[in-house]
Parts: sequence; C-alpha cells; structure tokens
Amino acid sequence: QVQLVESGGGSVPAGGSLKLSCAASGRTFSRSSMAWFRQAPGKEREFVGWVNRPGGNTYYADSVKGRFTISRDNAKNTVFLQMNNLKPEDTAVYYCAARGLDYLNRNEYAYDYWGQGTQVTVSS
Repeated sequence: QVQLVESGGGSVPAGGSLKLSCAASGRTFSRSSMAWFRQAPGKEREFVGWVNRPGGNTYYADSVKGRFTISRDNAKNTVFLQMNNLKPEDTAVYYCAARGLDYLNRNEYAYDYWGQGTQVTVSS
C-alpha cells in the first residue's frame, strides 16, 4: 500500500512558479507509476501529467505542456510537479496518484492511491 502526501501549494500571481511535492510512504513507490491530477471548483478532476517508474518517461496534458515538468526521486520516495508560467486557469486542488502498472493512463479511475490534495491559486 502507498500513502501519499502533497505539499507546496500556495497563491501566486500569473506568470509565477510553484513546485509541488508528493511524498510517498510504503515500499512500493518505486514500483508505481505516478500521476498528477487537478480539480477546479465546479469542474471534474482532470489529468495533468504522468511519469513512469524509473522517471525517464513523462506525458502531459496539452494545457500544461511546456510549462509543467514532472520528476521523481525514487531514493526519497517523492514525485514533483514544477509549474512555471502559471495562469489563472491553473487554479485548482492538485492531487498526486499512484498505480502499479507502468504505462500511461489518463483516467483517474485507473489509479489506486491518492493524496489529500494541495491548493494552488493563481491570481490575474
């Protein structure tokens, strides 16, 4: 089993940057592919990006491609989401999620473990 705890959220002006962290406990982190999702008020949760187990392959939603970067440190059981050039439409609660299978899936129901979320607010 994997427990996930996100941190690093906050409030920034448009054009600013934030780096989210997701710390995992449990022995299976390195055997999990990881994803970030977000949910804005009144909207469904949406896929942001994904990283495979070793960390060498990533995939991003078109809305964040070129601005967001996912990385992971398996030695520290942590996955990161570097967010640059933030826009007001990036405002949401951001969640990290884990699954045992090591191929991309953008559907939230494919993920077994979730963090509690961290709020990101971008002002115009």
